[in-house]
Amino acid sequence: MSEQLIYDLGSPGRCGVLLPDCDVPQEAIPAELLRADLDLPEVGELQVIRHFTRLSSLNYSIDKGFYPLGSCTMKYNPKLNEDTARMPGFAQLHPLTDGAGSQGALALMYQLQEWLAEISGFKAVSLAPAAGAQGEFAGILMIRKYHVDRGDNKRTKILIPNSAHGTNPATVTMAGFTAVELPSDENGDVDLAALRAACDDTVAGMMITVPNTLGLFESHILEVVKAVHECGGLMYMDGANMNALMGVVKPGELGFDVMHYNLHKTFSTPHGGGGPGSGPVGVNEKLVPYLPGPVAQIIEAAEEADDAPLYGLVMPEKSIGRLKAFHGNFGMHVRAYTYIRANGDEGIRGISRHAALNANYVRVRLQDTYKIPYNRYCGHEFVLEGHFEGVENVHALDISKRLMDYGFHPPTNYFPLIVPEALMIEPTETEDKATLDGFIDAMKKIAAEAHENPDLLRSAPHTAPVSRLDEVRAAKQLVLCCRPIPEWAG
Repeated sequence: MSEQLIYDLGSPGRCGVLLPDCDVPQEAIPAELLRADLDLPEVGELQVIRHFTRLSSLNYSIDKGFYPLGSCTMKYNPKLNEDTARMPGFAQLHPLTDGAGSQGALALMYQLQEWLAEISGFKAVSLAPAAGAQGEFAGILMIRKYHVDRGDNKRTKILIPNSAHGTNPATVTMAGFTAVELPSDENGDVDLAALRAACDDTVAGMMITVPNTLGLFESHILEVVKAVHECGGLMYMDGANMNALMGVVKPGELGFDVMHYNLHKTFSTPHGGGGPGSGPVGVNEKLVPYLPGPVAQIIEAAEEADDAPLYGLVMPEKSIGRLKAFHGNFGMHVRAYTYIRANGDEGIRGISRHAALNANYVRVRLQDTYKIPYNRYCGHEFVLEGHFEGVENVHALDISKRLMDYGFHPPTNYFPLIVPEALMIEPTETEDKATLDGFIDAMKKIAAEAHENPDLLRSAPHTAPVSRLDEVRAAKQLVLCCRPIPEWAG
């Protein structure tokens, strides 16, 4: 069956799944929703299982290999997290269960809020945002409402460095502000002169990613915060890169007013296809009343030392409102709670230290082979240029495709935009030295191949299930049907 379509395996009358008898009243399907020409194969259960198992085996995942996607933090997700999230009391808890029947879940949410606030140095946290981008949106809406409540309606601008995450300008626009881009200086930090020139009484705040998308901690961060605060603006920190800071630096103590976390990056809840995400927001004292809600709170203290308090969901006084139908992505809360509890204070600090150690190890090992435009001590990731002097028509994409032949997932391509042919590499804290050395060796071999046989890179990958695709065409002209099963997969 190596060259057969699953369609070719079909025979009339075969059934891939046996459904139980219907236990509810049946209604006819509206005629306008029926398609007479829907050509689906009639195959048995075994053929269905084998077909999708083969497809799944072609997927690359963090459980199969190194995944150095910069800015995305594709780290190993401990299976303990999955075990706790699947506990019946959590997994089977209906969203409409009343407070009396959900005390365990509310206690977990309350404790997670407290831990996140402690890690970041903020006064309070809401778990409501469903993803990092929604956390950003919540943060900027809080900034807007803070100014409007004070009658300060002339503040229409949000400052954003060109080294920020790409979602930041979109968030600002959605919230009704105008994004003002700030350049970086020669060290990859925010240009302080440009920042001070932009600070006036129309600035509502600033969004800044720390460490930034170059993987660099802003060396002038205190001056940046001071400049924005002095003109009456608020400071928003994109906390997607907190895995380089937690246990070491508290953004709230640096002077930030609001920050979102990515539980699906820093706190090891599944990312990408294994999601969903989770983007809680932390705030200082002045923004606590505006938090999206509801938030978990103790509504009745314990009477005896051995008793548990009574938890409930409370909407903050001036809340920007709900962000989704229920309360965040609760399964992600369970996983993050488990991760923090399993690691503890020292473990959390160690995660950041090892993330930075791994990134700097790879950076230093590659600095003589690839150009690193901002070659200084980095946080959890760094950016190099994916092209070579004297070699024409070899690009970052060619390097990435060739990496697949060596068994490695490519790093992030062409981001951030301020670095030409950018390759953004984040090894995370979960990879060991042997894996990093293998990746480094592959990158060095590819650099040698670029000079000796550049066509090898331009035509890569050579060992993947499919050869190089026209990715623009593939995105625009999807082929959502079965394809022949290659001989090597049979």
